[in-house]
Amino acid sequence: MLQCTAFTELPEMGARVALMGLPGEPGAASEAPDLDEFLLCELGEHDETIEHAAQLWSASARAGRDLWMFWSEGGGCRKFRFTELLPCPAVIHRLSVRDGEACVLYDRHPAAHSWDVRDPLADLMAERIREDVRRDRDAGGGRGF
Repeated sequence: MLQCTAFTELPEMGARVALMGLPGEPGAASEAPDLDEFLLCELGEHDETIEHAAQLWSASARAGRDLWMFWSEGGGCRKFRFTELLPCPAVIHRLSVRDGEACVLYDRHPAAHSWDVRDPLADLMAERIREDVRRDRDAGGGRGF
């Protein structure tokens, strides 16, 4: 499934207020995370009845909750909300029972788990980086870098 392509400008003041309201996280103002100016929906493709979602803060395992921003658009208006949610408990084990990949979305998210969501732009960028590394390595004449 392809990743949703919706993005939005982060309402920074609302995000800072939501971060300050977290119990014990992220702590002092100096520990507050740098926030991106724009956020991309992390869900797989979905219809307009489902809110877009982006994770703002991943709490420590001890705290167990992450801060998510949800937004919807309709009637020429964009609405935002912030909420703490438990992480999705799903884990997929592909080659080993001990090693697994956890879903990085929130508990009870709609549709596909994160490992089934493909971002074609990120895939393209990763391939270009791999090509650049191969080209640089081959141009280095086998020197140990």
